[in-house]
Amino acid sequence: MTLKNSLDDIDLKILDIITQNARIPFKDVAKEVGISRAAVHQRVNRMIDLKVIIGSGYHINPNKVEFKTCSYIGVFLEKGGLFTEVVERLKEIPEIVECHYTTGQYAIFVKVYAKDNEHLKRILSNHVQKIQGIASTETFISLEQTFKRTIPVNS
Repeated sequence: MTLKNSLDDIDLKILDIITQNARIPFKDVAKEVGISRAAVHQRVNRMIDLKVIIGSGYHINPNKVEFKTCSYIGVFLEKGGLFTEVVERLKEIPEIVECHYTTGQYAIFVKVYAKDNEHLKRILSNHVQKIQGIASTETFISLEQTFKRTIPVNS
């Protein structure tokens, strides 16, 4: 049985509601779905245990804390076997908020937030490009994030 099959329509309704407003009280979710607050709580906990729901907490708007430059860095490795070691070193750079092992041109693709272009240059020169195993990088600066959303669960 696939994970999607282990979720029923009520679970999917709950996911749809809480992904649109993570701070909505369970009593309001219960009312909208037509089950008890305790049942909502149990179902959410089960989905956390199943790793359908991952993470918790608040998302910080980088612009409001002076991180004005969002960029993506494509990383070329000297050898594919260095992936694990390079990723461990990339984890040490706090401005890197995402790291993906990819197909195509780059072995690794990371998302970085910097205070400005000068800060980005320091991150690249003093940290990323000094990592043993990185052959070269290619950087793309995002001019504007036009939208961001979670995946649809009821499609």
